[in-house]
Amino acid sequence: MNRLIATLAAFGLASGPALAASGDYGFFSLRNTDFIVLLSFLAFIGVLVYFKVPALLGGLLDKRAEAIRADLDQARRLREEAQEIYASYERRQREVKTQAEQIVANARREAEANAAKAREDLDRSIQRRLQAAQDQIGSAENDAVRAVRDRAVAASIAAASEILAAQVRAGNRSAGIDDAIADVARRLN
Repeated sequence: MNRLIATLAAFGLASGPALAASGDYGFFSLRNTDFIVLLSFLAFIGVLVYFKVPALLGGLLDKRAEAIRADLDQARRLREEAQEIYASYERRQREVKTQAEQIVANARREAEANAAKAREDLDRSIQRRLQAAQDQIGSAENDAVRAVRDRAVAASIAAASEILAAQVRAGNRSAGIDDAIADVARRLN
C-alpha cells in the first residue's frame, strides 16, 4: 500500500505541470495537464476505494439513517402517546364536567326538597301555634264564662238571700221577689 502511494506521488511529481508546459503532445501525454489531472483524480479515487472509504462513508450514512429512522420512530411513538394522553385528559375532562353537572343538579334538587320541607315544617308549626292560641283563647273564654257565671250565681244567691231575709222579716214576699230579679238583672249586665 505504501508502495502504491509512493508510486503515485512520484508519478504526480515527475509528470507535473512543468513538464507539460513545453508543448502540445496530445491528450494522453504526460505533458498534458488535463491528462495529469485525470490520472491524479483516478489515483485519488483508487486510493479511496482501496482504503474502503466509500464503504466507510456508506456505513456512516447507514448508521446516520438508522439513527434518524430510530428518532423518527421514537417521535412517532411519543406523538401517539401524547395523543393518547390528550384523549385521556379530554375524556377525563368530560367525565369531570358531567360529574360537576350532576353534583349541581343534585344540590339543586336537595335545596328545593329542603326548601319544600322547611315550608311544610313552617306551615305545620304555624298551624300548631294557631291551634294552641285558639285553644288558649277557648280556655280563657271558658274560664271567663265560668267566672262570670260563678259571680252571677253568687250574686243571685246573695240577692236572693237578702230578699228572702227581708221578706221573711217584712212580710212582703212578692215585692221582695221582684226586687231580687231586678237586682240579679242589674248585676249580670
